[in-house]
Amino acid sequence: MPLLAACGGSEQDFDLSSQIGPDPVLPEPTEALLPAMKVAEVVGWEDGQTPQVPDGLTITPYAQDLANPRTVHTLPNGDVLVVQSRGPGGEPVNRPKGIIRGWIMSIAHGGGGGAQKESNLITLLRDTDRDGQVDERSDLLTGLSSPFGVAWADDTLYVAATDAILRYPYRLGQTRIDAEPTVLTPLPGGPINHHWTKDLALSPDGETLYASVGSNSNITENGLEAEKGRAAIWAVDRETGASRVYASGLRNPNGLTFNPETGMLWAVVNERDELGPNLVPDYMTSVQEGAFYGWPWSYYGDHVDRRVHPQRPDMVERAIPPDYALSSHVAALGLTFSNGSALPAPYDSGAFIGEHGSWNRNFFNGYKVVYVPFEDGHPAGKAQDVVTGFIEDDEAHGRPVGVGIDGTGALLVADDAGNTVWRVAAADGSRTASPVGTDEGVPARPTRTAQSAPIPPAQTQIAPAVLPRGGGSGE
Repeated sequence: MPLLAACGGSEQDFDLSSQIGPDPVLPEPTEALLPAMKVAEVVGWEDGQTPQVPDGLTITPYAQDLANPRTVHTLPNGDVLVVQSRGPGGEPVNRPKGIIRGWIMSIAHGGGGGAQKESNLITLLRDTDRDGQVDERSDLLTGLSSPFGVAWADDTLYVAATDAILRYPYRLGQTRIDAEPTVLTPLPGGPINHHWTKDLALSPDGETLYASVGSNSNITENGLEAEKGRAAIWAVDRETGASRVYASGLRNPNGLTFNPETGMLWAVVNERDELGPNLVPDYMTSVQEGAFYGWPWSYYGDHVDRRVHPQRPDMVERAIPPDYALSSHVAALGLTFSNGSALPAPYDSGAFIGEHGSWNRNFFNGYKVVYVPFEDGHPAGKAQDVVTGFIEDDEAHGRPVGVGIDGTGALLVADDAGNTVWRVAAADGSRTASPVGTDEGVPARPTRTAQSAPIPPAQTQIAPAVLPRGGGSGE
């Protein structure tokens, strides 16, 4: 049933497809005392019930009875790590509508229709004979602080918790880690921790970890000082922990991954809320070194957000538009490229995107996995629905988050509300000759750099150019 709906624009007459692609239609912003809000009550999946996929694909549960699975990561030996987490909570409410929004969002995230299990752990799934079914399952790490992203290199597992990148000694094949971690570098955490998910990607040369750090508010309601080092993607030296801001102005980036054709870093980004149901489109973009993408002063280049004070026309002038819009409020959180997978055409060369689903609308948007075809390293066509059926009427069976390719070349989808990881495979049973890890198979090529000038000193309020070196105990 609908939990709350507030006026906020004529979205039923708006063509959602006009906001999918490189040049989205951007209507005039609208504001209301209460933003448009509607979420689906989470009811979970019944036995034997699954999402839907198109002809040529088949979908089965890969792992069930999980505890809010957010991301999936395949190791070089084919083992799959499932990162399960809940947010740290405790963010202060500074506006009356924040109370309503908090209540709505707590229901939207649900628990899959059952009792809540202990979360904040990483579970290892092993398919020993590569038949698409898990034969062994064990909890690799427990008691973590709201983890999200992971990476593996040189017998070391890197975990992005909400307040630090941790490193653990880990050899492939181990089913449990008992060693204490060391802190590679702290990340911005509490006491305010509005966007708590921190994703990770390993550079093609294996030397650098890229970490996503979302903003600490919708549009700086908590002050600019609270945004220091946030709304950005960090580059972290894997050996020393030395950190710097790689790109900024990204309100809530996730799904960090490298394009296997070009070696370019890509991400999906959740844009700002409360400008109406049809603003602002979430997006997928290549991430250029030194680039500024607008938040909080503007969106899609020079579209100024008048709610932000003081205004910064100098920053608006620097802002570059993203590559590909996904339409407004879909809450894109997962991204993976299909190149080298065992999936059939037309899904063999493009990007899968996990859309968690809208709240800032009167009509649902997202709640599905879409596919965007690529040519020559760039998006080349409209997003296509691939995994649907998460939402039915006003109820949600689940909500997709992270996506990845498993050790057989099939697509995995982490469903945090349905407490399931789904496996989407070619209907003819095709699989890759051998496993390819999430951190493998990307060519090391020069990184394209933004042509704009370096970030001016005033921008350090949002993302400082030099960040603390790692090795400490965290913030």
